[in-house]
Amino acid sequence: MPDPRVRRVSFGYFIRPASETGTGAPRVEPCLGYVVDTGSLTLLIDTGMGSSPEVDAHYRPLRQSLAAALGALGLQPQDVDLVINCHLHFDHCGGNPQLVNRPIFTQRTELKTATQEPDYTLSELVHAPGLKYEALDGQAEVAPGVIVIPTPGHTAGHQSVVVRRVDGTVIVAGQSHDSATDYGADVLALRIHRDGHAQPLPVPPPWMPVLEQFDPARVVFAHDHSVWQP
Repeated sequence: MPDPRVRRVSFGYFIRPASETGTGAPRVEPCLGYVVDTGSLTLLIDTGMGSSPEVDAHYRPLRQSLAAALGALGLQPQDVDLVINCHLHFDHCGGNPQLVNRPIFTQRTELKTATQEPDYTLSELVHAPGLKYEALDGQAEVAPGVIVIPTPGHTAGHQSVVVRRVDGTVIVAGQSHDSATDYGADVLALRIHRDGHAQPLPVPPPWMPVLEQFDPARVVFAHDHSVWQP
């Protein structure tokens, strides 16, 4: 089986307002997706930022279109065979309407929330004509060596993607963690629990052992250019 290749896709930047950063100051964040080439399939994990007057006023994004973002890697939207959305907020499914008639993998819980909860996302991104969702109920191997893992927290239906490679597993964590530093903190929290250290201790998410059992060599994120490595 060919060794899957994982490449970053840049969909631009947005400004998270001070009310959302917890620091009292605004913060510029990248919007990143990832292309996985298995040798026989091209997968796209997240599709960029959607647009509305309210979103643009709140986050002041500088967007890179789906075509331009993929073009930087020598690809076109028609080259994408299947899509995985880590979740369905506007900044992760903005290019979905351009990717009709191919499977889009999401957790059933996430799709239900995006369908039923007002103001959860931009509905026209999720429900554009011709979109074909594959609703998952938990862990699933969606392509050879590519495994979707539920990682709820940021949203109830958030999912991350494990890519098995010869040189070590890559985890596309999406927004399960905002940064590589946050991920590393949970790895250490998991370790110190296993070492039997005295309480009180930080509590990592219950799915952290599931990710760590894949022994990741690299973990990448939706809003952080940094890469976590053990």
